[in-house]
This record gives sequence, C-alpha cells and structure tokens, in this order.
Amino acid sequence: MNHRDEVREFLTSRRAKITPEQAGLPAGTRRRVPGLRRAEVAILASVSAEYYAQLERGDLAGASDAVLDALARALRLDEAERSHLFDLARAANRAPAARPRHAASRQWTPRPGLQQALDAIGTPAYVQNGRLDVVASNRLGRAFHLDLHAGQEPPANLARFCFLDTERSQRFYADWEAAADLTVAILRTEAGRDLRDQELLDLVCELSGRSEAFRTRWAAHDVRFHASGVKTVNHPVVGEIEIGFESLNLDAEPGLAMLIYSAAPGSDSDERLRLLASWAASTDLPGHPALRPSSGERAP
Repeated sequence: MNHRDEVREFLTSRRAKITPEQAGLPAGTRRRVPGLRRAEVAILASVSAEYYAQLERGDLAGASDAVLDALARALRLDEAERSHLFDLARAANRAPAARPRHAASRQWTPRPGLQQALDAIGTPAYVQNGRLDVVASNRLGRAFHLDLHAGQEPPANLARFCFLDTERSQRFYADWEAAADLTVAILRTEAGRDLRDQELLDLVCELSGRSEAFRTRWAAHDVRFHASGVKTVNHPVVGEIEIGFESLNLDAEPGLAMLIYSAAPGSDSDERLRLLASWAASTDLPGHPALRPSSGERAP
C-alpha cells in the first residue's frame, strides 16, 4: 500500500459521499462526479483550493491538527474516520513508531498469566491482533468459534474465515454482509495505523486476489472502531445465539485486544451458551482437551 495513494483515495471517497445539499451549498448543474468538488471542500475547510488539492494528492506532511480538524468537519467524518485521517497524517509527518507485534510470529504463545485470565472468564473470550488473527482463547471461546478453528491452522484469522471459507462463515453469521463490511473496515483501520505491517499487506493481497467481495469492500476505504456491539450467530451445535461483545486493549501486550462475549441473563441465548459450555466441557477441542473427571469421580 502506497501512503499517498491511501490518502488520496480516502479523501476522494469521503468527498464523494457528501452532496452539496448536505453541506449547505447550492447544487448547481453540470456536475460530472458524485459528491462535492475539491473547491467546495476547500471552502468548507477554510483552506485554499490549491492547498486542498495538494492534500488530496496525498501530501499530508506538515498538515496541522487545526487543518485536519477542519477537513474532518468539512467531510463530515465520524470518529473512526477522523482517527484514520490523523493516523495517515502521522505516518506522513514522521516514520511511524515501531509498535511491538507480539502476534507477528505463528509460534507466539500467550503468557501463562494471560491464558489463566482467559480461562477464568466464564463466557467465550479470546485475544486477537489488528490483523484479526485469533492468537489465544479460552475453552468456551474455542467452542464458540468452532467453525473458524475447524478450517484453519493456528492462528486462525477471522478475515480469511469470512471471505475464504464462505460456506461456514455465511452459515455462522446471521448477517454475513454486515460481518463482511465490519471485517474489512477493521483491517482498513489497522492499515492506517501502520502501512508498513508486512503481514497485514500480505493478508490484504491474499484476500484481494481470492475474493471479489473483499476487493470491492477494500476499495471503499471504509473504517470502523470495533469496541462493543451485539451480533447474531448460528452455531453448528446449539443454534442461534444473540450475543454482545466488549473489546479491551491489553496494555501489557501492545497491539492485542481481548474480546469477551456474553448473552442477556435469562435469555434463550444465555441458555444456549450454557448448553455450549456443557458440550465443550466433554469435547476434545484443539488445545483444550475434554474436562474428564479425575480418578474415583463419576461424570455428572
């Protein structure tokens, strides 16, 4: 990914989404492209047309926070898009600080304390990096993502699952289109933070070459935060589950986040999670052998 191309395509795509009417400008006639003209964005951002043209050509070097804020307002960027713009500007102004990539190696394993913390959580939980590799999981997390782990060698990747294992992923996600949109937006957000992440570049190239659905979404330059939410899945063992999630950044492991799932207490989905936990306890899962009773004990 070329930095100037990323900036140009991001700003162009955001400009195309805003109509003159939305911006409070006269629509006029003879518009050859959707959205605002460059000169109109310049007016809204209170910069010269020449300077905005320079920015949209990909040259964000030296752009002040005030200018970036003005652009964000003019283009009506949401919080994730504004953050992405600032990430791109930081990359232009200086070499990005190298961020530890604890999950870069396929041989990476979680610290004992981190795995113990995962195992102490009584709901599905796992750890992922910005490339959507699932690098650690508790037993119930492994059971929840049964199809994900069935189709890949570790670390399983949620983007590959979504776009390259569509028979399983379209069955698993009740709204596959929304899941696909979110998956690409998360990867695009991560790319803005570090355009030099070779493993991310390799993943994007692989998915772009093998999936038209991914390629189309990647070209849209949409970005998204993924801190919390609710989704519905169709689990191959216990059926439909409506489940909420919270994502927590791990300060001790920069670049990694723990996702914790839960269902509303007393709901049908809560009962299905309990059934899944019972099933998982008696089933051998990769990395999580069945919890068999110790000598002299009877199985319940």
